[in-house]
Amino acid sequence: MAEAAQTIADRIHEMLDDLTRAERQLALSVLENYPASGFGPLAALAKDADVSVPTVARMVHKLGYKGYPDFQAGLREELKAKFKTPIAKHETWAEAAPSEHILNRFTEAVIDNIRLTLSSIDPQAFDHACDLMADQDRHLYIVGGRITHTLAEYLFLHMQVIRPNLTNVQSTSNTWPHYLLNAKEGDVFVIFDVRRYENNTLKLAELAHEQGAEIILITDQWRSPVHHLATVCLNNHIVVPSAWDSATTTMLLLETMVSSIQSLNWKQTKARIESLEDMFDQTKLFRKFI
Repeated sequence: MAEAAQTIADRIHEMLDDLTRAERQLALSVLENYPASGFGPLAALAKDADVSVPTVARMVHKLGYKGYPDFQAGLREELKAKFKTPIAKHETWAEAAPSEHILNRFTEAVIDNIRLTLSSIDPQAFDHACDLMADQDRHLYIVGGRITHTLAEYLFLHMQVIRPNLTNVQSTSNTWPHYLLNAKEGDVFVIFDVRRYENNTLKLAELAHEQGAEIILITDQWRSPVHHLATVCLNNHIVVPSAWDSATTTMLLLETMVSSIQSLNWKQTKARIESLEDMFDQTKLFRKFI
């Protein structure tokens, strides 16, 4: 069976690690509104991505095209093939609903968010964040905001099982300065901050940074102002057809981090789980059927 033709988007994803910083910025801009982003003038694409015209020319050449017109022709051929080939026809996620139904539109937006997020996260940065969070010699502070406190609490609940020496902080509470009294150099703050970025969260990050703490920022594609202070910044794409942003991609990231950290500390994690299960049995928290 013949292999499906590789799209320009596929090629961009494959070469992301080999691009310069400016080229990577351009590539992510192209992917964010693919393929429409590539049909305008070269100068407009450069402006939208906040890069130079020569940067666009270099990346197009790296993709294997002689020039920008050749690149645009490739995009047009890709679209033509998409409409011609039955295999490439749009498949709906909810078969009983039309393609424009919110079930399909929302799901497609979430899948795009996941794809764009995974293409932009540096695996080494992800691993470094997990190493810092797994280090039990460092006190771990987990900080959530008005909406993101639910994500922070989810992470905190799992980290309680994996390791000791951690604190859950809500930046929206007027008591958060008290938590900084015990913060010291080398401690780790995992901070959630997505649009609309919160002033309390930025101030908390500034004070923690001044005390020598390492900051792991979990934010959106536009990046919270806290990113200037962060040791590791993990960006998530969050836009969906809703009045609210989506937390699905962030939750995927958190569950992946929990999986990584429990593996790093598995011996201690296993012992803590066994102790916790024993306490559950003694308190009869969960119903047993056998």
